[in-house]
Amino acid sequence: MDGNSSSANSSGQGLLAGTDAVRKDASTAVVQVLVWPFIYVDLFMLYVFLRRPLLRAEARYVLFAQTLFADAVFLLLTDFVVITLHAVLLLPVGFCVPLVIFMDSLTHVSPTIIVAMCLERYVAICMPLRHVSIFTPNRTKVVIALVWFLSFIKSFVDLVIFLSYAAGSYFSQLTLCYYEILLLQDWHMAMRANLYILNYAVVLLVLLFCYASIMHIAQKASGDDRKAASKGQRTLLLHLLQLVLCTLEIICPFVENKILEMRDIEVYLIVRYFNFLAFSVLSRATSPLIYGFRDERFYASLKQYAKCGMNSVSTDK
Repeated sequence: MDGNSSSANSSGQGLLAGTDAVRKDASTAVVQVLVWPFIYVDLFMLYVFLRRPLLRAEARYVLFAQTLFADAVFLLLTDFVVITLHAVLLLPVGFCVPLVIFMDSLTHVSPTIIVAMCLERYVAICMPLRHVSIFTPNRTKVVIALVWFLSFIKSFVDLVIFLSYAAGSYFSQLTLCYYEILLLQDWHMAMRANLYILNYAVVLLVLLFCYASIMHIAQKASGDDRKAASKGQRTLLLHLLQLVLCTLEIICPFVENKILEMRDIEVYLIVRYFNFLAFSVLSRATSPLIYGFRDERFYASLKQYAKCGMNSVSTDK
């Protein structure tokens, strides 16, 4: 870690924190108002899922629960980082590294789960007779384990590259916790960007394939089959929206860097704040919409717990 990198790090901290006290207070307050309701909804839905054996027996709900858990933890950690930015709380790089690694890995969980959920809907609608044998409980657990492995492998590679370049003294330096503290080389940042683009291109192709296949079934089917296929189409369209938001979240740092090159710090801070609310928070607000409120069985369970109280609803229904 050289002097130039250290200076850039200090400059980056100032940019992240901002200097307008009123705006910092207002923006932090808005984050609390937006983030905590979503955390509550995610945790409540996760609780309902854990209390209902029938929900835990179906692959789509098991996969959905993974997005609820990952998004709730990500929002909690993100809120912690927002508070540290507001308080300009500088922490040792050695403390921030595992935190940002874990947070970055969590950002990959939901998009990867989207792929699994789309494939599950594709099998359920296009190959209904094979659905039970393909998405067995054990195979669903394997899929979940694979999702978490793939989500962490990119960050682990970044960590290995970072450790090969970071000096021992760098870990004791005080900093604000953001992922750029790991990217000490320009080529590393470029490699990371290209891998992101490739990853989301593959995810988009899988989703479009599933949507086209379900649309083909919907055109040929009739009655209940047609209704189920049409509902599957709408679900995949929402997944596509969710994926677009996740993809835009990845693109945001590159847009922010271009604005930063213009030396307009005020515009940079506004754009960065907007990107955080629109893509980091909003992209995680769509999961409850897709399966929590649109799915009849899950929504019925939510209403029972909300109206009757968590302890008064039988867990074996």
